[in-house]
Amino acid sequence: MNYFRTFLLVALGSLGLASADEAVKEAVRSEGTLTGRDALIALSDRDADERAMIEGLAKLTTPPAMEDAPGFESNDRVRAIYFDGLPYQGKATKVFAWLGMPAKTKGPVPGVVLVHGGGGTAFREWVELWNKKGFAAISIAVEGQTSNKAPGSGQWDRHSFGGPARVGIYGDSQVSLTDQWMYHAVADTILANSLLSSLPDVDADHVGLMGISWGGVITSTVVGLDSRFDFAIPTYGCGNLSEAGNQYGRALGNNRIYKELWDPILRLDRAKMPILWLSWPGDQHFPLDKLASCHQEAAGPQMVSLVPGMRHGHGPGWIRPESYAFARSVVDDGKPWCVADHAGSANGIASVDFVTERMLERAVLFATSDSGLTGSRKWTQSPARLVRNDGAWHAEASLPEGTTSWFINTQSGDLVVSSGYQEITP
Repeated sequence: MNYFRTFLLVALGSLGLASADEAVKEAVRSEGTLTGRDALIALSDRDADERAMIEGLAKLTTPPAMEDAPGFESNDRVRAIYFDGLPYQGKATKVFAWLGMPAKTKGPVPGVVLVHGGGGTAFREWVELWNKKGFAAISIAVEGQTSNKAPGSGQWDRHSFGGPARVGIYGDSQVSLTDQWMYHAVADTILANSLLSSLPDVDADHVGLMGISWGGVITSTVVGLDSRFDFAIPTYGCGNLSEAGNQYGRALGNNRIYKELWDPILRLDRAKMPILWLSWPGDQHFPLDKLASCHQEAAGPQMVSLVPGMRHGHGPGWIRPESYAFARSVVDDGKPWCVADHAGSANGIASVDFVTERMLERAVLFATSDSGLTGSRKWTQSPARLVRNDGAWHAEASLPEGTTSWFINTQSGDLVVSSGYQEITP
């Protein structure tokens, strides 16, 4: 029996492209009798093969060929480039990027790969912000576009060697794995690491990754594949979205390909590098409970910053100081400058320990009695007690009656650190 054909027919039925009954009838006409066991074996075998293909992307460690991109204002520190991507629909691709180095360097410098979100592209400004912090940086465009706007459309101009563009929320799950957008976005990110790490002025042992929104989803995926990254900063975006109470849950609830192959949470237990999860309580796209499930699953040191009023976007993501301070602490000290420990509640008291050598100035409890999408809940604020004790700061506060979820924030200067989102179990 041709299990690949059977797989496609069953998958088409599950995606609504043909009814399951029609898929079975076609399989019977083409292959003979299809039993439930045969279908399960076909799906299982195919999933195993495709999971292996995804995990094989981690082997893209050879630096890709690179060339200058004409038509952009480059200089001796920051330049527009193309580098070779993976074939798409049988044709060669190139990835547009901005690549920049700090103005003054003494020996190899740390680096960071930057991945945009929906509506974004490779941003020169983002590269230059990291350059000012002493990092080499490469910002990649993962939808076959450049940073020029197409005349008359207001959209980013696609170049002639581009790979796939994103189709909604994993909306291309029915096509061949190697032609899916996420496959290419993940590959492009890993290749960008290989390229940046190969540069003589870059310290290959200290190259990190930051992604915003959809770039955060990509980052959450890549950290479970490419163990070379020294740190990671998924901003807003995360995994475990198939049951989210918004557009992601509606799109992914019945998407078997996402659940079995692409959900970042499938591989986060392999992510041993320090990770900063940067977001805010009002985010409508990536709920805090799903973000929390991801940082609880990841294997390495985790830091969470939930910044009130941050807003969702590229600018709000890269203007905050938390990402730069986190990256610098990992590069210089081998660990985040602060981590939250023992967060929990008992007898109406919420508490957490913040382990850090820095001075903390105050702590605030954020609590809600609402349910549903976390970004739509009303959050109240109240002071929390903060006491220093043997290399850690203990914060605690009384929970308002009826609290369903909470988190505690503390600050060191402008830097916000959080306990992480916590739920009250009835």
